Amino acid sequence: MPAPASLSTFYFPLKNGEQVKVNDHVYCSPSWSVRDGTPYSVARIMEFLPALGVPTFDKDEKRSEPITRVRLAWYYRPMDVSDRPTADCRLLLAAIYSEVCEISQVRSKCYVLHRDKISDLASWKKRPDRFYFTRLFDPWIRKEFEVIPSSTVRNIPAHIRDVLIQRYEYVVAEKEVVPDLTDTLRHCDTCTQWCPPLETVQCDRCKKFFHMGCVNPPLLAKPSRGYGWTCAPCSRKHEEEVDSHEVRQLTPMAPKPPKSNAPAARGRGRPRKDRTLAEKEENMEIKHFKMWPFRYFGQYTVAEDTLDPDDLIFPRSATRVGSKYQAAVPPAPTGTPVVADREREERGGDSTIEVLSLVCDMTPDEVETYRGTLSKNAALKCSTDWLTEATRRYTDAWRAKKDFGAVSMKNPLRLEKWKKSETRYTDREWSVQEIAAFEDAIARHGAELRPVRDEVGTRSMPEVVRFYGLWKASKLGEENARIKAARLNGTVETVASTSRAASPEDNASIIVTLTRGNNCGCCRTRESEVWWKAPKGLPTNVLCDNCGLSWRKYADLNVRPVREEIMAKPKGEKREGTPLNGNAAKRVKVSTHSSLSDCSSSRGLRCLACLKNGPMGKVLRCKQCQFRVHAGSCGVVPDPATVESWVCELCANEKTLEASLNSDCLLCPRPKRDPQNKNAPYPPPDNYLRACKPTESQAWVHVLCSVFIPEVVYSDATRLRLVEGISAIPQWRWTNNCNICNQSGGAVIRCCECPAEYHVSCAWKHGHKFGFEVKHSRRESTTMVEFKDSTGCMVPAVICKGHIGHRRELYDICDTNELGETALQFYCKNYKQVATSQTHGLLRKARRLDNILNVNADAMSVDGDSTPATEPRCYRCHTEFSPFFHPAGQSNGASAAAEVRSWVCHTCYVETRGPQVVVNGTLS
Repeated sequence: MPAPASLSTFYFPLKNGEQVKVNDHVYCSPSWSVRDGTPYSVARIMEFLPALGVPTFDKDEKRSEPITRVRLAWYYRPMDVSDRPTADCRLLLAAIYSEVCEISQVRSKCYVLHRDKISDLASWKKRPDRFYFTRLFDPWIRKEFEVIPSSTVRNIPAHIRDVLIQRYEYVVAEKEVVPDLTDTLRHCDTCTQWCPPLETVQCDRCKKFFHMGCVNPPLLAKPSRGYGWTCAPCSRKHEEEVDSHEVRQLTPMAPKPPKSNAPAARGRGRPRKDRTLAEKEENMEIKHFKMWPFRYFGQYTVAEDTLDPDDLIFPRSATRVGSKYQAAVPPAPTGTPVVADREREERGGDSTIEVLSLVCDMTPDEVETYRGTLSKNAALKCSTDWLTEATRRYTDAWRAKKDFGAVSMKNPLRLEKWKKSETRYTDREWSVQEIAAFEDAIARHGAELRPVRDEVGTRSMPEVVRFYGLWKASKLGEENARIKAARLNGTVETVASTSRAASPEDNASIIVTLTRGNNCGCCRTRESEVWWKAPKGLPTNVLCDNCGLSWRKYADLNVRPVREEIMAKPKGEKREGTPLNGNAAKRVKVSTHSSLSDCSSSRGLRCLACLKNGPMGKVLRCKQCQFRVHAGSCGVVPDPATVESWVCELCANEKTLEASLNSDCLLCPRPKRDPQNKNAPYPPPDNYLRACKPTESQAWVHVLCSVFIPEVVYSDATRLRLVEGISAIPQWRWTNNCNICNQSGGAVIRCCECPAEYHVSCAWKHGHKFGFEVKHSRRESTTMVEFKDSTGCMVPAVICKGHIGHRRELYDICDTNELGETALQFYCKNYKQVATSQTHGLLRKARRLDNILNVNADAMSVDGDSTPATEPRCYRCHTEFSPFFHPAGQSNGASAAAEVRSWVCHTCYVETRGPQVVVNGTLS
């Protein structure tokens, strides 16, 4: 949709017929598959934006580019930031945090006001789509602050207060600072200047205020909690009263107000209903300065900074510089130096570590022999514990130069160096009685595994936890199988709802036909015109229309206790999976909160590459910087024994110093550091660009840049190390400007759907689509692979975010095949590996440099003649600029001289020859 002449009064039509403008509050949510049953998010529209890569609007706001994105200021629900349940489902937490989302994710309109702006809160909460807030949550400090109207702040100088009220509607401050801010203006009794709350002390007798530096002697700190302070005149007067033994007069009580015959004031509990006042409150104008209605003015604020329009408005915390946070290291003792005990075993040596796997050191024949001697049982081959122990035993036999056939896996026990007795490497199988007791305990206690362990009785807590994960995965598999069978039989169909504010992405969560014997997971009703898919953790997988909308809009599930339905049945009849003598109150708690919180916590770690959750081991988390990524997407072969202590390569390099400490990518332009935080790590640990690999010259490149630039290869593609071939990148990649950052200096790539060129890191930061496409190819020199259900040549692809209707079938970076290999890992293994069996790394680098220096001079000589020929030109793209030109093949009836003088540039040469040239790393 084209942008209007002015965006300040522009109304954008939603798919449900409503129109929204800037500063309106809306529901926002991605599609059902991404949202996975979570409620809608509430946000405020800050501005409308064009498609990604298109220049933003000028100050005149008169551009005509279509609007495809929107910047939203988020609100949090109390349940999102705390595990404690909240009784009021209309209460929100504001935040000074915004994100840019697609305009298609906006669902419908809602209303959010501060509590002080609402005259009748009870009536406000009874109306649909109404919310309110009183506090603000900062996601970076993870702390809540009070939000008060700026007009109530009086204890500040007049010129600062006028600027604060003129710009902002609300003020954010700590709870203990709010009484000082809303008090009358305080002046020092000594210097008659304004007294800031942090620098002020009050006399307990005369109630006057003083600067801590104006009293004599100056105060270094305020009195501790529970103690008071008196000024010098009051202290002297008190001493005189004590010495003279005068009796102090009691404080006179305030006079009672006179009686009146007027009617009592109406209480706030049940005010009069005034629809005109309610509509006025909904359309109330809120002041915004630079798109924000509030700023921080709390304990760590300098009042004069408010006058600066560019001052940061975010909440702040105390500094961590000082003796409270830094350790006071005493000086080194003078005397006889301590001599280390050489007889003690040094940690990290061969005698203190246990070798779990040396398969990477075996020859290919030995690996095939090892794979052939493994068990043929498919269940064992899928067991991680069994494969880990089998690898360890075969490694011990290989180190002792024994035959692999002599290795036996019959003994289920193993002896570890740090344990005194043998332990099982895998849990023994659960009996039928144990499984029945486990399922009954789960039905009674939910995810509270300690009482489940007590009811099973024969298993330890670690065994119960591991079996719970397997049991839960099997139940989810059965549920998915039933859903697929129902879709094939035609018993479940999805339709569009025309009677509600739901976008087409939400239609997949609406079910028309129910399976037999099903009902609402909350209210247990069987009658509803429209049925919604329920979040996981409820007794059934559907919700009625009322419960479905209540959950998505207000995150409110009033689950009916299971006990009521059981008591209505005959005593001998038992609902499947529910004991008759269960605790009804306990089951209500499990149904509402425990099961839902357990489903969210059992998803594992969230990968920063695909933004999906995965189990520990497949998704690794750096112990030092908390960087999270799939192991196959960063070239890591996970070891179950060291998963919890895994450290990313940038953090590990800080200790090993194997490569440069400058982690800037060679394939990207020079990054701009934050001047206020120069010591911040780059790349940041909350971005997939943190995954970097060292080059052959001890520098660093992003994993994304090295994978999606075709000329770059690896000496070890399994671990994505070391990066080679940067010198072979053609010149046009370095000289062309990026369409996103408009800078040169880095290597650019092209969009698969348009001529746009950009850096790989810029494309990733702006949300472009990254993936791998398997295309059919008839060239014999092309490497053909089979990934999932596709067979052909695998090609990396980057598509601009604006190309929504493209027909390319892309596999995501973290998509895995049946062997557990990610698409990125599979592509690098087949197309990015340098032939290292016959050449050395230094020799390969020298050959690449020789080709760059000499190939143009060799190409300009004709039939051995040293006389340079005419300037070469590519017969395909007609360019005259290339690091080197290749002789084109002889065409039909072409002479030898014409063949030599027919050239092709290196870029077209790579495109015509296919990825085999890139795999070999040769440029001839």
